[in-house]
Amino acid sequence: MQKTHKSLGSPAAGIRAALLVGALLAAQAALAQFSMVPAPLCAPPRDSANDVEQEYRIDAARHLYACYPMRIYRGKLQPLLYGVMMVETEIDATGKVVDISVVRKPAADEVAPWVLAMIRRASPFPAPVKMTGATVKFTEVYFVDKSGLFQTMSLTEGQR
Repeated sequence: MQKTHKSLGSPAAGIRAALLVGALLAAQAALAQFSMVPAPLCAPPRDSANDVEQEYRIDAARHLYACYPMRIYRGKLQPLLYGVMMVETEIDATGKVVDISVVRKPAADEVAPWVLAMIRRASPFPAPVKMTGATVKFTEVYFVDKSGLFQTMSLTEGQR
């Protein structure tokens, strides 16, 4: 003998189904923000006058902001962020990206490839002409909002 549930046609079941569909649509909308990286708008960068990696990191962040002004979160970030990610970037003597590695993955899987693609497309970065060695490595933290806007730790305006 089969049991049937009377609740399948109830108003509560309809509300649950509508909420599920709404949640799926909202998740797809959030994913769409990270489906492609726009073309960078930056001019060729000037050489970096800094000789310390921490200070070079600020030059690199300013370059990234100049490349993607439409993706910068202006003002203080929301208390709950969509993704927080730590990335180590290696730049050669001419400013080209040699290597990128994720030090800390974001909770939202779609954020990591998006941030990495932005960094790659923004190459070349300011050439680290005053730093000794063939390459420069620095670590940056990216704070990403669900809208697809971001800030870097080097240039953040803080959080509410």
